[in-house]
Amino acid sequence: MDDKYRQGLDKNPANYSSLTPVSFLQRSAHVFPEKAAIVDDDMTLTYSQFYRRCRAMASSLDSMGIKARDTVSVLCFNTHELLECHYSVPMLGAVLNALNTRLDPATLRFILEHGESRLLFYDTEFEPLLKQAVQGMASPPACVAIVRQAGASQGFSSLDYESLVAAGDADFQWQKVGDEWDAIALNYTSGTTGNPKGVVYHHRGAYLAALSNAMAFNMTADTVYLWTLPMFHCNGWSYTWAITAVGGTHVCLRKVQSDHVLERIERCKVTHMCGAPIVLNMLLNDFHNSGQALSSPVQFALGGAAPPSPVIRRAQEIGFGITHLYGLTESYGPSTLCVWQNEWASLSTDDLARKMARQGVGLFAIDDLAVARLDDGAMAPCDGQTLGELVMRGNTLMKGYLKNEAATREAFRGGWFRSGDLAVMHSDGYAEIKDRAKDIIISGGENISSQEVEEVLYRHPRVLEAAVVAMPDDKWGETPCAFVALKDAAQAADEQEIIAFCKANMASYKAPRKVVFGELPKTSTGKIRKNLLREQLAQEGGSGSREDSTQGR
Repeated sequence: MDDKYRQGLDKNPANYSSLTPVSFLQRSAHVFPEKAAIVDDDMTLTYSQFYRRCRAMASSLDSMGIKARDTVSVLCFNTHELLECHYSVPMLGAVLNALNTRLDPATLRFILEHGESRLLFYDTEFEPLLKQAVQGMASPPACVAIVRQAGASQGFSSLDYESLVAAGDADFQWQKVGDEWDAIALNYTSGTTGNPKGVVYHHRGAYLAALSNAMAFNMTADTVYLWTLPMFHCNGWSYTWAITAVGGTHVCLRKVQSDHVLERIERCKVTHMCGAPIVLNMLLNDFHNSGQALSSPVQFALGGAAPPSPVIRRAQEIGFGITHLYGLTESYGPSTLCVWQNEWASLSTDDLARKMARQGVGLFAIDDLAVARLDDGAMAPCDGQTLGELVMRGNTLMKGYLKNEAATREAFRGGWFRSGDLAVMHSDGYAEIKDRAKDIIISGGENISSQEVEEVLYRHPRVLEAAVVAMPDDKWGETPCAFVALKDAAQAADEQEIIAFCKANMASYKAPRKVVFGELPKTSTGKIRKNLLREQLAQEGGSGSREDSTQGR
């Protein structure tokens, strides 16, 4: 029997088109032609100018032979050029590969070769790095210099960005991709071991992630967004497209320095910004030490580990309202949000911090978020106790890993995306991550969450950063070891003071048995490299003292 809701009711150009975030710029240029779209050091662009520049660049790229599914890489700071590439490159159906500016030459070379990059835009500040990266490449990409400083050398390239914009057709008629499943971006993970994996995004996911993140962060046409989050990191969590979608203003920032951040917040009346915990900690510490506070509140979306309650309190005092987001490169950045509930308003500061430190519920384009038991893979009960792996499925998950079918199959095993994060599900349906699977500490048969210990360490008034890893122990198998960076490194470090503080604020068996002071090693995206801390302990053969390791639990 024919389906009456299908017969003669077909897709046609009037009722269906592929979703792509490039359409956001077309719309905002129509709705807000004279509104400031981008504020940068060298120019301020209206939405009309922004759109015409992107079309002109797409025209020039087309003339150079860039076509659909070609990879175009960009090695650049958070400037208007990288933002424009988020539109000009996909206008041709080509794939944007925003490169991490903190990578070493060997990793850059791997990415350029693995992604088969055909064209590379680069800020001239990176010319020495780029020369090393492309040395020995069989098919190096064509290079186009982004000249941001007068007199800067661009001997590596005869082409420059602004010349291509000037030579292009600002009325270039770009076409939407025919299939919204087509790739729009290629982002590489910041893995702590081995080569990074190439994560492929599609137009549909980018479109939905942009709208989802704008809604989660309550963004409107009045939003003024400061680019403290690297645009190379998950395409700026899709805010490269989200701000444009709502018709807000992008405020660019080449390098995150506290005085520059404060100046732009005050001058441009910034309303929103994002960053990793390391960025927030730096700003809070520097603002506190200089006695500075914000003249009006700024919403700060924080990625990474849940913010400890002292950080939330300090942020509120300075003027930042914290929104905790959780996600991965594979999920276009944010995939969960700790949605505010009105009944939380009556909670104490500490109880509220515990509520808001949870990862929460799936964002709008995530269909399902669950915790899978570690033993049999079944869904864990919502008891806040049963530990399992956080899994999810929905529209804002990657297509897969480029040229790595085995890793892609494993990531999507059982019809869910496997995050690799250990979590519990609370009775209200809010998820809370306890640790990375590899970071859980099993001591005498008890599971100790390194994040729980770190939460306590961050409450200590002298602690700036903390990381906890497993340390071999003769009796308990392994015990926690804390690596701590102090706010004032010139002050004397006191290991017993830190250990005693932890024991006074948590079960004593969870407290670190050893504390190592000093700067913490980080990945190129600011994550603490716990693998290096483990290696350091292994090389030192460092376990807790015999006296410590035989203490009662």
